[in-house]
Amino acid sequence: MTETTEQQQTTPILATTDTTYELHVQTLSGFRVWRDGVEIETAEWKREKSLHLFQFLITVRQQTARMHKEQIIDYLWPEVDTELGNQNFKVALHALNKVLEPKRKPRTDPRFVQRHDLTYSLNMDLIWIDSDSFEKSVIAGNQALAENNIQTATQHYQNALILYQGDYLPERRYEDWSSAERERLQILALGMMTILADLVVDVSPLESIRLTQRVLSIDPIWEDAYRTQMRAYLAQGNRPMAIRTYQQCEEALEKELGISPLPETQKLMQQITNIGQK
Repeated sequence: MTETTEQQQTTPILATTDTTYELHVQTLSGFRVWRDGVEIETAEWKREKSLHLFQFLITVRQQTARMHKEQIIDYLWPEVDTELGNQNFKVALHALNKVLEPKRKPRTDPRFVQRHDLTYSLNMDLIWIDSDSFEKSVIAGNQALAENNIQTATQHYQNALILYQGDYLPERRYEDWSSAERERLQILALGMMTILADLVVDVSPLESIRLTQRVLSIDPIWEDAYRTQMRAYLAQGNRPMAIRTYQQCEEALEKELGISPLPETQKLMQQITNIGQK
């Protein structure tokens, strides 16, 4: 196996043929970074705070075009005084730039982390991020679905599914600054998987069941997923499991929220019951 082939096989999914970007960043299911097609090893970061700084800048890139240095320090080093905070930031930024651009010439401006007076941002023209591609695929799928282009919508959702391998930055699960983005992407993924499961319920009920099970393993009260799973079992001719799925929905909603299933879920259950009485 050639070195090029090895590098391509470890590059993030759907990014291997895109040479537009110099950095490829995986944020979903675990954080990894590729520089010019070669993965940056853990030991290269040396200072953990440089890694935290990069992850933070990636996380806030959609919230604001630029982030003031003081705001960054408040998020990453909230417990230290101003002098130590400034020192920590300086050290972390220097280490980060060194990791991302090990061959950068002295007294030249960094290309990936851009400074504007006392504010900082990432040059997104040079950086591919999997969560961005995931979100774009979901949006494209939603647009195609709105236009009743089912085949195109399904393809976009399947691309999104390939990218969404797990939670956003699981390594920073307990950092306040990452929680909102993690929850936002998770909700987007759950909705996407449920829609995709619904689109394939007749042609591939087993895949529909697999998708809804994944949704419900993350959020056991995602009621749309229960309805789709009921229809999938029915498509397989497995009426007992369709009924059992409704019962699981009923139990989960009662336990977590103290409510009953929606009328449309109850109506579907009644239809399944009527089938058995014919």
